[in-house]
Amino acid sequence: MMPPVMDVVVALGSNLGDRGQHLLDARSRLEQLARVVAASHVYETPPVGPPQGEYLNAALLVETSIDPEALLAGCLEIERSLGRVRAERWGPRTIDLDLLWADDEHGARTVSSPTLTLPHPQLSERAFALAPLLDVRPDLEPRFGASLAALGGRPRVVEVKGWTSFRRRK
Repeated sequence: MMPPVMDVVVALGSNLGDRGQHLLDARSRLEQLARVVAASHVYETPPVGPPQGEYLNAALLVETSIDPEALLAGCLEIERSLGRVRAERWGPRTIDLDLLWADDEHGARTVSSPTLTLPHPQLSERAFALAPLLDVRPDLEPRFGASLAALGGRPRVVEVKGWTSFRRRK
């Protein structure tokens, strides 16, 4: 019996080095773990935490049959392979990959473990996560649209050479 297929939204962020290339490299490596079925616009956003450079943020909607904990482990390996060093909470980073949302044929998946909480616990407080989420999952607008508006709306969209945003056709 095949494991169930899940839709998972993976957030990508970078504010060190060639930020756009880091997003592209992470996307390429994620495509080896799961099938990318939608990609958000890329947004430039101010940092949360200590003083540091602006972030580029995006999200990918992936289809996968691996469980969220295993997908997170794969994302952490991608971060390591792209030079992520966890030196300071909310500090600058070459790449940051977070799981924001997951659902399967039964609806939204909730996970609460020492390593992962789904939906992401601060999702409704972060425009840099909500805007890309709603790009790839516009059906979640009724749930999160007011939160994004209260945070000032969508951040500024920027072009990253080689990044293509698209939505899944059903």
